[in-house]
Amino acid sequence: MTQDTRQNFASDNYAGACPEAMHWLAQANASGHEPAYGEDRWTQRSTDMLRRLFDIDCDVYFVFNGTAANSLALASLCQSYHSVICSPVAHIETDECGGPEFFSNGSKLLVGESTSDAARLGKLTPDAIGSLVTKRHDIHYPRPKVVSITQATEMGTVYSVEEVRAIAWTAQKHHLKLHMDGARFANAVAHLGCSPADITWKAGVDVLCFGGTKNGLPIGEAVVFFDRKMSEDFAWRVKQAGQLASKMRFISAPWVGLLENDVWLRNAAHANAMAQRLYQGMCALPGVQPTHAPQANGVFAQLPPAAVQALHTRGWKFYQFIAGGGCRFMCAWDTQPESVDALLADMRDVLA
Repeated sequence: MTQDTRQNFASDNYAGACPEAMHWLAQANASGHEPAYGEDRWTQRSTDMLRRLFDIDCDVYFVFNGTAANSLALASLCQSYHSVICSPVAHIETDECGGPEFFSNGSKLLVGESTSDAARLGKLTPDAIGSLVTKRHDIHYPRPKVVSITQATEMGTVYSVEEVRAIAWTAQKHHLKLHMDGARFANAVAHLGCSPADITWKAGVDVLCFGGTKNGLPIGEAVVFFDRKMSEDFAWRVKQAGQLASKMRFISAPWVGLLENDVWLRNAAHANAMAQRLYQGMCALPGVQPTHAPQANGVFAQLPPAAVQALHTRGWKFYQFIAGGGCRFMCAWDTQPESVDALLADMRDVLA
């Protein structure tokens, strides 16, 4: 595998769009003139498909990227004096450049410190939520309003249905809304083997940001409100944020390809399987210490600094900005077994 054709593991964003998504993108382009700003047939079709997928008459909005999806969804649930409870490694906390705070006009993110084991797995717990909510009740404290969890987590782990229900119960007990950052939602569902409804609104989730870009779309995420009352005026919020695509069909039509015949689930299952292949290979290498077994499409491991440098020198791309200085390797919908094996072979070589 040459440097020019090598697949890399820095991010599942590195992958291109899957053929099914590109097919419907081309179909939308060939369909002639279509109404603008989401009034086209493709937006209606993909929206109806999402409603069938979740088995509920939900409200769906398409935006360009995940930061906008999370930030606008949270802003719709908060006032400026409110706060959002999240994990210390939540994307909204570490990687969205203050987007949630900006679009909510100042809602504060409160980091919930979970037990050491839960924290290692990137999870928020009901106890952590309860501690923050009951910490203070005075008017000087930003009033907790929303709980945000990431599914799958930034550590490649997955909340079970029971864990989501427990968090939702705690949120409801304290009159909080529950937001799910689902940038890799498909990977979580593929791991759990449950229905999308079971892990979202039936478990108590109020709004889901359903990621498509990491699962084979060229661009675009879906913000799904399971209670339409919560999305009041959300269309205006999307427009004001510069997220209302005039030619919406070029965002929504690829979703048809992703949703049709469960391509979204197949893509995610393949990425998860490649992560398992990589993990099993790493476990057999002396000097490599995987931090935990992957449940989604990310593998986290500690490697000797010299080995990390040698792999980078050989052209392999992967990140070290998370997992306590460890290395993160992401697999994608198009990751090939040969790519995994090539990476493992170079790891074996540099560790020798």
